[in-house]
Amino acid sequence: MSTTLITGGTVVSATGRAAADVLIDGERIVAVLEPGSRLLGTDLAASVDTVVDATGKYVIPGGIDAHTHMELPFGGTSASDTFETGTRAAAHGGTTTIIDFAVQRYGERVQDGLATWHEKAAGSCAIDYGFHQIVGGVDEDSLTAMRSLVDEGVTSFKLFMAYPGVFYADDAQVLRAMQVARDTGLLTMMHAENGPAIDVLAEQLVASGRSGPYYHGIARAWQLEEEATHRAIMLADVTGAPLYVVHVSAKQAVAQLAAARDAGKNVFGETCPQYLYLSLEEQLGAGGPESFEGAKWVCSTPLRSRAEGHQDSMWQALRTNDLQMVSTDHCPFCFKDQKELGRGDFRAIPNGIGGIEHRMDLMYQGVVTGEITLERWVELTSTTPARMFGLAGRKGVIAPGADADVVVYDPNGHTSIGVGKTHHMNMDYSAWEGFEIDGHVDTVISRGRVVVDDGAYLGSPGHGRFLKRDLTQYLV
Repeated sequence: MSTTLITGGTVVSATGRAAADVLIDGERIVAVLEPGSRLLGTDLAASVDTVVDATGKYVIPGGIDAHTHMELPFGGTSASDTFETGTRAAAHGGTTTIIDFAVQRYGERVQDGLATWHEKAAGSCAIDYGFHQIVGGVDEDSLTAMRSLVDEGVTSFKLFMAYPGVFYADDAQVLRAMQVARDTGLLTMMHAENGPAIDVLAEQLVASGRSGPYYHGIARAWQLEEEATHRAIMLADVTGAPLYVVHVSAKQAVAQLAAARDAGKNVFGETCPQYLYLSLEEQLGAGGPESFEGAKWVCSTPLRSRAEGHQDSMWQALRTNDLQMVSTDHCPFCFKDQKELGRGDFRAIPNGIGGIEHRMDLMYQGVVTGEITLERWVELTSTTPARMFGLAGRKGVIAPGADADVVVYDPNGHTSIGVGKTHHMNMDYSAWEGFEIDGHVDTVISRGRVVVDDGAYLGSPGHGRFLKRDLTQYLV
């Protein structure tokens, strides 16, 4: 087993920062030492196999993206990143763990959906991975199968209040699934939008000739996110099940989460970089309401109006811990032949944005601009995801005994995002084209192995291992 010493850097955790050297033996961190410490010998650097010079740089735990959709079938096509291409792109961006979603639909067996996702990912991933379980058809069979998920190391499942006819669960189904969650310790993840109401508004918009991507955001009004978020909170309260609301984009939905948390409820939420930086006016409405350019940014929940202040509210919620995490909801589709399926009808545009490669950089830019602290950056992107999804102690920290997932990040470096610049995702455009980051991912280590160094990919498919996760470690 090889040994690595990361020396000269500033180790950053969720609670502070300090000059320290990090010693890795095989796949684990074995020591975090004061610079110049002789505890393990007078010349430790001479006794290890590899020395990584992190002078002037931050040493942080590898990022954990807890919301990705590799190869997800959706809207007559499938997400364009495979587990191989998607995890390679993740590694380039400083993410060393993903949690993807195995899929079960109405009429299918939960066990079969999970087995299919294992087959997709096994031997393909550049970094470690786990699964949540989508339960798209809540019935007696799926409710029974859910009780075995914890034994499989799948300790969270996702329901949809949106997409009638695809993944939709009505209130009775949500209630019954949450009762299983209460009994087993599973964490309920919720896509909180009022799908039936959205479908009516979308149908009316298209019938009136308003069919461009911009109207995707109009049909999925913030009121329908707020209403569904409130309803999910109330159903969780009735059952006593903890609730995690995914991809929160509306400030009114945040207010619902904050009120529940102020009342001491086990209610949590994530947002995504697109809801911090992008908007209805600038991206979905690019080129005007009838232009198809905005299809590049069609996702659900949708990008919200900047004039209404949603983006600023998301940053504030991250500062106050009314939102606890930032994931990507990475679900990429190419513009040609995939997003183009919705020309003439925004309802047929595959929903999803690619961003797994850029989350760590985009969130670091929030440190640069003063939106969050350096420590909060680590907490939002690594430490809390590990605690929320049963990986605490193994992932999300730089501490003896933890997996050696480490990123050396240069605050004096620079990253230009765009196709032909930093773009390793399997898609023909970048939703983040032209963004400039005042920092740079220099070295990425996954379980003791350098997988990216100064932009060069040194990893390989199959290095990543499946993570059997414990129950959530974030409950109040």
